[in-house]
Amino acid sequence: MRVLVTGANGFVGRSLVLRLATRPGCQPVAAVRTLPSCESVSPIDAAVGGAVRYVALGDLTGKEFNPKLFDGVYAVVHCAARVHVMRNREMNPLTAFRAVNVDGALHLAKQAASAGVKRFVFLSTIKVNGEMTAPGASFQACDAPAPEDAYGLSKQEAERGLLQLAAETGMEVVIIRPPLVYGAGVKGNFASMIRLIEKGIPLPLGAIHNRRSMVGIDNLTDLIIRCLEHPAAANQVFLAGDGQDLSTTELIRALGMAMNKRVRLVPVPAAILVLAARLVGKRALAQRLLGSLQVDITKASELLDWRPRYSVEEGLRRCFDGSNQRDRA
Repeated sequence: MRVLVTGANGFVGRSLVLRLATRPGCQPVAAVRTLPSCESVSPIDAAVGGAVRYVALGDLTGKEFNPKLFDGVYAVVHCAARVHVMRNREMNPLTAFRAVNVDGALHLAKQAASAGVKRFVFLSTIKVNGEMTAPGASFQACDAPAPEDAYGLSKQEAERGLLQLAAETGMEVVIIRPPLVYGAGVKGNFASMIRLIEKGIPLPLGAIHNRRSMVGIDNLTDLIIRCLEHPAAANQVFLAGDGQDLSTTELIRALGMAMNKRVRLVPVPAAILVLAARLVGKRALAQRLLGSLQVDITKASELLDWRPRYSVEEGLRRCFDGSNQRDRA
């Protein structure tokens, strides 16, 4: 089975290509913006001995892609995207997100359908559901979308367009909405938290009682592969997760254990932290650290017979012990 993976140099795309490259009967094709030079060796090549075929995807906002992109391709996993930008300096952020996440995705999918691709797996985001859940509640795959920012809205629009395309062409579409994805080499807020723990800086997060879902990169790639292969995944939406929700306090302690670092937590009441964050213009950051966001993965578990392979504790340990690079099969 030949699988085209877009965004193959990205965090999720690279991990997925590594998994597919070691899977019997699977031929991953890594679609990147520009091809690696002859002198350079990509992290993927270094890990799998140059067994991966590269193709140039070019500018994702372009309306036409290389027709040979889909030669012999059974399925596409579309990981490439304009991701959530913390300090967006665009005059019109929604227009910038739509150009890549909506127009680019739909142009790619239309060409894939015309080329006879059987299945198109779209990596979306839990932001399509919303930003927070009430205490004791979880997002469901069947919930009405409620995105609150330009990134989430662009992903919702892409989902809608892809499902319409599936109805029109017969190409099967599968949508996966992950929450925060973590693993070795992750960037963003998760990496910032790791750096703070490494420095031993006291953190005022010792009394946070929220609940947040995450998904380890290995569990996410497992789910993507199941969505590639399982007949029941066709034209469905799935939420991804480790099946184990932690408070911010619990997460920091678990990270410290995985890193073998002493964590210094100060028990400051959440209400005081919320007020302080508003005063310094960090309301969104406070929401991510102090609010709850839980996802229900029951649909993926029941319909696809899928279970997360690693617990949160195991997933965090794999961020630092190198086993995520050794155990890809």
